[in-house]
Amino acid sequence: MALRRLWLRDFRNYVQADFTPAPTGLTVIRGGNAEGKTNLLEAVGYLATLSSFRHAPTDALVRRGCQEAVVRAEAVAGERDILIEAEISPGRRDRVLVNRQRLQRTRDLLGALRVSVFSPDDLSLVQGGPAERRRYLDEGLVSLHPRHDSLQSEVDRVLRQRGALLKQAAGRLAPEIAATLDVWDAKLARAGEQLVAARRQLVADLEPAVTKAYDQLAASAGAPALAYRCSWEGSLADALAVHRVEDLRRAMTTVGPHRDDVVLGVDGLAARTYASRGEQRCLALALRLALHAAVTETIGTAPVLLLDDVFSELDADRSEALLAHLPLGQALLSTAGSVPAGAVPALSVRVVDGCLL
Repeated sequence: MALRRLWLRDFRNYVQADFTPAPTGLTVIRGGNAEGKTNLLEAVGYLATLSSFRHAPTDALVRRGCQEAVVRAEAVAGERDILIEAEISPGRRDRVLVNRQRLQRTRDLLGALRVSVFSPDDLSLVQGGPAERRRYLDEGLVSLHPRHDSLQSEVDRVLRQRGALLKQAAGRLAPEIAATLDVWDAKLARAGEQLVAARRQLVADLEPAVTKAYDQLAASAGAPALAYRCSWEGSLADALAVHRVEDLRRAMTTVGPHRDDVVLGVDGLAARTYASRGEQRCLALALRLALHAAVTETIGTAPVLLLDDVFSELDADRSEALLAHLPLGQALLSTAGSVPAGAVPALSVRVVDGCLL
């Protein structure tokens, strides 16, 4: 899979842009802070998922003073040519076309263009709360099998409906509330257990690849570990019944896949609290590399690598190790400084105030 060409209009700080990366190997995008180098990668990521990998709201993607932004890209997946076009309009649903056909659902886009994003924010996978690690798993599941998007949407929908009902109950379990809760509990138990089973399997599948990537990056004897921690024991249906009184009291669902976590460790100790910052960064990169490898193996072609200033917090040895073990395929690297020793860019461009030079 590769990006052939990217066009932008009124996206972030770009008035217009026409970008053609190297078809394979490393394309380096240099620029100072706030010049627009990350925005370029963000546009590519947006066309893959219709969301910002920086978790920015839609209105932040449109250049100040403009009504809409347009992002277009030509890509190739195997022998298939793909044209993706998106009109981003705050307050309105995006208009998205793939090969001139308008999409009715976001999930119909998934898989047309796949990307793997590496950024300094990845450190939150280790240092941050459980939501960051759940997002990593759920995004990984969708990358591997887009059908998981509908399962995640169902879990989110049921949680919203159940939460609204619990607030409506105001702590009192009236007969009609109990009957409706029974319905939502059954739906949540069914979809939630399916989602957790998929997450558990993904963790088990990724652990050997995480260990391999960590060893390559850290060059130490440290042994990483991943373990899925469920917020309940037994069946989810039984757990929801046990926690119903507490859920009514707090007006929220206290057990379920939205409360789970992935416990990360190094040498038998919690990585979040005991690992050094260098070990934490290596572990975060290993998680990204492992998922990239899993997607490549599953779909038979490598996603486009988006490397957003990943060397800014790595020492020279770890930077060289990451370069030495970057997966084959197309990679776009943004950097505010020099490229680490050992890098052999196929193409270099410079960004100055939203202009490609």
